[in-house]
Formats: sequence, structure tokens, C-alpha cells
Amino acid sequence: MTASLNPFLFITVVGLCLLAGAAASPAPEWKAGLAAVCITPKKSLWMAGFAARKRASEGVLQDLYVKALALEDEKGRRAVVVTADLLGFPGGVAKRIAERVREKHRIPRERLVLNASHTHGGPVIGDTLRVGYQDMTEAQWSDARDYTREVEDRVVECVAAALKDLRPATLRFGRGRAGFAGNRRLRLNPDGPVDHDVPVLRVDGEQGELRAVLFGYACHNTTLVADVYRFHGDYAGFAQEWLQRRHPGSAALFVCGCGADVNPTPRGKLEMVQQYGEELGKAVDEVLGRSLQPLSGPLRCAYEEVSVKFAPFPDRAGWEAKLNDRDVYVQRHAREMLAILERKGKIWTDYAYPVQVWQLGKDLTWVHLAGEVVVDYALRLKKELGGERTWVSGYSNDVFAYIPSERVLREGGYEGGEAMIYYNQPGPFAPGVEETIVSTVHKLVRRTR
Repeated sequence: MTASLNPFLFITVVGLCLLAGAAASPAPEWKAGLAAVCITPKKSLWMAGFAARKRASEGVLQDLYVKALALEDEKGRRAVVVTADLLGFPGGVAKRIAERVREKHRIPRERLVLNASHTHGGPVIGDTLRVGYQDMTEAQWSDARDYTREVEDRVVECVAAALKDLRPATLRFGRGRAGFAGNRRLRLNPDGPVDHDVPVLRVDGEQGELRAVLFGYACHNTTLVADVYRFHGDYAGFAQEWLQRRHPGSAALFVCGCGADVNPTPRGKLEMVQQYGEELGKAVDEVLGRSLQPLSGPLRCAYEEVSVKFAPFPDRAGWEAKLNDRDVYVQRHAREMLAILERKGKIWTDYAYPVQVWQLGKDLTWVHLAGEVVVDYALRLKKELGGERTWVSGYSNDVFAYIPSERVLREGGYEGGEAMIYYNQPGPFAPGVEETIVSTVHKLVRRTR
């Protein structure tokens, strides 16, 4: 004969077991907070990225955003990564934002990343590429300065909102693949180096729900070209939209990789930007469906500005001779250099280059490099630091020039030195730039691992 079970006793026992199980489950090691702010201009502005444009914007194809992910580890150490649908954060803009975030929220410089998608469909901010925008009027430059101040305010607001949103979370990491990137040097080099990796950082809430996904790709956001005069985020913007439709209630943040010498291939049509956005979104979504590597703390961060030197450049007479060059951009660049000589008496010979490393426990080393970094850097650093646990981003904290590898510097061409004219730098980098940057990365990795 089987004894009957007291229902009250059964409920009590089950309740105690559930409580015991809950107590045994480890508390989340992280807190995460998210925010997004629209930065689509409310008026017509000059668009960034293509010197061939001859007029200001004519409407909006897609809204532009600043987004922020704030993280806090078990020790209460906080850090924030900001992504933006912009060509880049000029150094002065980044410094002002970082100082305001430090003052308001006590986030030190090494714990703030400012990454731009490098869309060529956003507005001009700062005056980094002044030489390239020869058709802009002074009134349009004034509008660009006003918008730059607005962007700085929106970024600081976004960081504040993300920090306010901090709550328990789990982090996991994996990587997928997308194949539309093609090396663009010498017009199009089908055998040139590319990095088809799609690194994916998944952020889940306490109930296991997807709150955010950060993902990257090493490719210029230049699917749409200079004849498009409506604001847009290019393939990265469409990929973020695709993922947010696929996962309602979550945020998708794009982090641009080392794709300075890489273009979407082919490009030039609206259906292509939609196609590549969906391809990248599906690559991320496939990773989200897998079992991913859990990330533990602590979150260690390091930041250093290292001097990178320019090759010898002309003296005053040499700049004056360039005023007669057939290329109008060479002429304009020479005038800028002569004006600097008049104001300051000399031209800078080096640049303070930002290098940043975030180390999440033992399983993810995240390298953030400034400027338009060619793909060689990502391929080399992943090989040297361990490809499965290394993420290398470009376009971070300051976009002031192309950053060639030694190979690209020797080969010359646009990324090897010619683009320095548009960035208003005195000339190409001197040999050794790659070793200077890579050795600094290794030093910061040793400090944080």
C-alpha cells in the first residue's frame, strides 16, 4: 500500500529545493547598460567621405545613431564602448568627449572607446578632411561646427543613459564569417588580403533574453558612392536594422574593423547595400544561435598614445612649388601647410597615436586602433595574440590618417601615403610605423592579460 503525499509538504519541499537551486546558481559577473540616440541632422549638411561631392545633403535614406554599451565587472569597474554612424571621431572631438565623460562619470580614458562605422553617408564633423571638401562654403563649415558640438553632446548623453541602465548581464563571444569584402588596392585586387571574420559579443539579461549584440567587420562602409546625397549608415546601418527587426527589443551595435584597404565588392547600387547588410546580419544571427564562449571578468583596460613619425617633407620653397601643381588638392594642401608655417613657424613631424586594449577575463583581448587601419594589422595581431580570442578594431578614438603596414607603405598608392593630402598631414609615415604600433599593442596586452 502506498502512503499518500501531503500536498502542503510537497509544495514546501519543492519550494525549498527551488530556493536551494537558485542560491547555488552563480550570480551574473557583469552588469550591462544600453542606450541609443538618433543623430540624423535636422537640416541639410555637407556629407563626409567623398571629395567628389559637389553639394550638401538632400534628405535621409536611413537614420544615423550613436549607441553605447556600458559594462561593469564584479569589482565595480566600469567601461563604455560607443559606436556611431559617422566617418570618424577626429582627435579633438574624441578628447573633448572623453574629458566630459571623465568629469561627469569618473570613467578614465582607458575605459572609454569611441568607434565610428566610417559610413560615407554621414555629415562632416570636425575639420580633419578639410582639404578634401574644397566646395564647402564658410556658412557650410559653420553648420558643420554646430553639428559637431551637437554630436559631442549626444555622445555624452548616450554614455550617461547607458550607465544609468546598468543591470545584471552575461557576456558571451563567438565569430562568424561574411564574404563581401574585397581588397581594393590597385583598383581591385582579388588576391589581396582580407579579413572575413565577424566577431560577435552577445549580451543577455538575467532571464537569458538577448539585450544587445556587438559585431564587427573589416570593410569600408562605401557600398553607396558619391552620387548619393541622402544620409545613411551604409551596409553597417542596414545590418543593425536587420538584426533589431530579427530580435525585437534588443540593440545591435556595429564596430568597424581594420578595413582601410578593403571595399564592398561589387558596389554602387542601393540593392547591394541592402544585400550586404542582410548578409552581415545573417552571419551575426548564425553566431547568436550557437553555443558561445562565456566571458568572465575582470575587465582590465589600458590606453597609450605613442609617437608615430612622418617621413621628411618639403621645406617652404617645396610647398610653394606645389602651388603650381596640376592637382587642385595638391595645391590646396600646399596652401594649408604654408598657412601652418606662417602661424606656428614649423610643421609637426610626428603624431600622438592612440592604442587601447580591453581584456575581458582570460577569453577576449579587444584591441582598438586609431585611424584608417589596413587589414594587415588585424591579420598579424590575431596571429600573434591568438585568433580565437582576439578582436581588432580600427577607426577608434581618432581618425586622422590612413595607417599603412610596412608592406603598404613600401607599395605606396592611396593608403600608402597619397591620402595624407586630404587628411592635411605633412606626408606619408616614416618606415617603422607598423612596428611602433604593434609593439605598443603587445605592451598593453602584457599589462592587461
